[in-house]
Amino acid sequence: MNIPNAQQEVDAWIKAHGVRYFNELTNMAQLTEEVGEVARIIARRYGEQSEKESDMGKDLGEELADVLFVVLCLANQTGVDLQVAFDKKLKLKAKRDHDRHQNNKKLK
Repeated sequence: MNIPNAQQEVDAWIKAHGVRYFNELTNMAQLTEEVGEVARIIARRYGEQSEKESDMGKDLGEELADVLFVVLCLANQTGVDLQVAFDKKLKLKAKRDHDRHQNNKKLK
């Protein structure tokens, strides 16, 4: 997957299957909900909480894809080119965080 194609695919899906994009505030609430579902799986499956039987069949990949879908929607409707933004952020993080992480004794 490349990000520009993913943004185009989401836009095509919205046009073919949806009436329109939900407004930005609704999508922000949706994103929060989807991130909460990811957090629940992670906390119960990989954290110290016991996993409820009703959560055992939940697919982490599917929930992460839900988060990605809503992020792509938000990018599309706000005019953000996520490829440009991601590339810029990765360069910044590489410059800013390389030595910090290499010198972090907690990570050794």
